Amino acid sequence: MDLNALIAPDYYNIANEIDKHYSDKIALKWENGNGDHKTITYAELIKEANKLANGLTKLGLNKGDRVVVMTTRLIESYVIYLACLKKGIVISPSSELLRAKDLVYRLNHSEAKAVISYYQFITEFENIKEETPFLKYKIAFGQEVENWLSMENIMSNESETFETVATKKDDFAILAYTSGTTGMPKGVVHSHGWGFAHLRISAPLWLNIHEDDTVWATAAPGWQKWVWSPLLAILGSGATGFVYNGKFHPHKYLHILQDHKINVLCCTPTEYRMMAKLDDIASFNLSHLHTAVSAGEALNREVIDIFKRNFNLQIRDGYGQTESTLLIANLNVDANKIGSMGKPILEEFVEIVDENGQPLPVNEVGTIAVRKDFPALFKQYYKDEEKTKNSVRGNYFITGDRASKDEENYFWFQGRNDDVIISSGYTIGPFEVEDALMKHESVKECAVVASPDPIRGNVVKAFVVLKDGVQGNDLLAKELQNFVKKLTAPYKYPRIIQFIDTLPKTDSGKIRRVELRN
Repeated sequence: MDLNALIAPDYYNIANEIDKHYSDKIALKWENGNGDHKTITYAELIKEANKLANGLTKLGLNKGDRVVVMTTRLIESYVIYLACLKKGIVISPSSELLRAKDLVYRLNHSEAKAVISYYQFITEFENIKEETPFLKYKIAFGQEVENWLSMENIMSNESETFETVATKKDDFAILAYTSGTTGMPKGVVHSHGWGFAHLRISAPLWLNIHEDDTVWATAAPGWQKWVWSPLLAILGSGATGFVYNGKFHPHKYLHILQDHKINVLCCTPTEYRMMAKLDDIASFNLSHLHTAVSAGEALNREVIDIFKRNFNLQIRDGYGQTESTLLIANLNVDANKIGSMGKPILEEFVEIVDENGQPLPVNEVGTIAVRKDFPALFKQYYKDEEKTKNSVRGNYFITGDRASKDEENYFWFQGRNDDVIISSGYTIGPFEVEDALMKHESVKECAVVASPDPIRGNVVKAFVVLKDGVQGNDLLAKELQNFVKKLTAPYKYPRIIQFIDTLPKTDSGKIRRVELRN
């Protein structure tokens, strides 16, 4: 890919990518868990966003102001984001799972001038006891709420036309807070120019979206992945987005894929794993699905094989971070490389480096790093020059994820820097052990961490969630240990196995290994 094709014009606004698809074509098909349905065209969506942008202008919100947005999988979410982008307002996405202590930090750290929240989620804002000196407006939608402004009233009687604010490519667009495992979250700043590069990398190369596709990306507003795919990649491509606002159930997901004739699916490894465990998975017709991708963490080979065997569908793993875009992916899948992360999207920008930021030779484990001039890299950690500076070594931004690369430049994931287990001098990546455990018929989910040991320094410990109806006991633990020994180098097997009901996870669905280690 030509690097210049990823660099935005000096004046650029992400909203223009959606505005250019103004037509009577269906932009979004929405369904909830009760079976209610709605649709909205591109023209209707843009008109609604224009009305909100005009209303926010009258309220006193201006270019550069920060707004904390807490919503869910609703059509209104797209209206809010598009309106804010058109107005030049900086959006700080927030998950509905956040609590008052999380929200007050975001409000004060971002100096948010307003909150826009779905009415069902306002309780935690109301529970905030600390001062929020920058907050001027609390806006709710979906239902009128006492002491909150109504978004519907703000939009009423407003013009359906709005001239998008002239933002520069380096102007802030998104302020996303990482779901970090330790300390307070970092505020990751993305510019409008980031959106330009992200769309041109993610939509055509990874998601393989065409304008006539119906695309389902299951991510929820509140984390960066929703901005990545449901908002920018789908609507920026002029495709039709499918939105499901209901609880996850593997059978329901497969019915949606079948009944709505979904063409492109983007969901988490956990969702794929749950679907793959169903005994009747082969009974579903997924013939319309031409592309399936996975993001969030590495996907097990066993799950990939099940979808390939039943639907002749190759799930393509992709890797990126809140701080970037898609960096590494399996685009043209080599059967001999299944289980790898794939290749860097732009090979000259992604490397495996040592602790000094120097590229490593093939087959040596180091840290995945991104060249500082990559067009889809974040601008800074907001208000934290030290963390921004410390995230760079030499000419590279350091991701914190460990991997090696082979002779063909395929990357092989090892784990986070702080997740890698050193036992008796051996370096053990947790994913390889987890992948082996997941192949056992009794295992539903698992996570592997280091457990301190007086002799070996650390040993491998596995937390295992069993399938329904399976009882955990010493006999099964021994069986799992022997099972892993057969699939990996013997020193990697979990010397300790603990059966638990659920794994602790972040808002974005990643396993909180730090909590398991503690």
